[in-house]
Amino acid sequence: MSTFVSEFLLGGSGKRVAIKDSIDIAGYPTRSGSRAFDDASPATRHADVVRLVLDAGWQIVGKTNLHELAFGVTGINDWSGTPINPQAPDRVPGGSSSGSAAAVAAGLADIAIGTDTGGSVRVPAACCGVAGLKPTYGRVSRTGAQPAVSSLDCVGPFAANMQDLIAAMQVICPGFQPQAAPSGSVQVGFLDVACEPWLKASLMAAVDAAGWRQQRLHLEDFDAAFGAGLTVINVENWAAFGHLTGKGLIGADVEQRLLAASRTSAADLAEAEVVRTRFSHQVDAALEEFSVLLLPTMPDLPPTLAEARNGSQAVARMTPLVRPFNLSGHPALTVPVTLADSGLKVGLQIVGRKGQDEWVCALGAQLQQSITARQ
Repeated sequence: MSTFVSEFLLGGSGKRVAIKDSIDIAGYPTRSGSRAFDDASPATRHADVVRLVLDAGWQIVGKTNLHELAFGVTGINDWSGTPINPQAPDRVPGGSSSGSAAAVAAGLADIAIGTDTGGSVRVPAACCGVAGLKPTYGRVSRTGAQPAVSSLDCVGPFAANMQDLIAAMQVICPGFQPQAAPSGSVQVGFLDVACEPWLKASLMAAVDAAGWRQQRLHLEDFDAAFGAGLTVINVENWAAFGHLTGKGLIGADVEQRLLAASRTSAADLAEAEVVRTRFSHQVDAALEEFSVLLLPTMPDLPPTLAEARNGSQAVARMTPLVRPFNLSGHPALTVPVTLADSGLKVGLQIVGRKGQDEWVCALGAQLQQSITARQ
């Protein structure tokens, strides 16, 4: 099946965990969804997060599929297969951690581990209707995850509910101490971003129902941070995978993205780093005023598979609301919110202060509890 690239049982009898196939598991090859690594030798040691999962007595149930080289947002992969989106089979599962999100949404795993460089945990989580966390940059070890060097990428968990997601963070993030949900009203900043009005209205209603006091907020460099994030991704992915181009080893979409990335200049990167510093300060300043920042995870429903294959502009609209927080390094959680008219789940993103992943998760749990109580 295309959700998993390989299924096996490893470890104890605890929670079932699926691991993205860009993360090393000793004895199994890490192919990152690419023909270029079809003959890769088995990894010789576990990634740190895999070791921690096994040390906890949990059971790894297999390696999950992904958008090739973790360099794409749709999750479509014509070499290793495209996972089915369990909540909307006609729509993309999201990428790059497509199989991880799909495995949790389909009930094939309690928890899945993915990576997020420009939204690659949060986007597929939102597409498939589950929770997903991009931790504070550097909070969870990336040792054993590919690419080996990244100033944006974070290893993070998926779960169908916040209780399991918090349990996952306790395992993969040494020192993570769960916090209780706040007892009083919380002051939150709802970011003024481009989004379908009906989707934003549903999310804001969920925030009101949770008892949070929301105030609209604009971050001056939000759009610039989206562009700067791509610049950094391009430089770092070209350094990691550029040698694979021109050999017929990678899919056309990823090949084109890598070749475009090769044209990123040193001046482009220098400007992106200026934006990184400026935007990070803006987010920090906003979080001095508000407990957390809120915004949609995606501005619309995920595109259909047909739209994605036909080059629809809907694909370009999948990541503008997530990538800025890879650039800044702040923890960002997506929590599923059910649309009243269609029954589909969309994502509400909760962004917190660096290092305060516990608080972000506590608010995510409170929000989900409020949503469940109203259903």
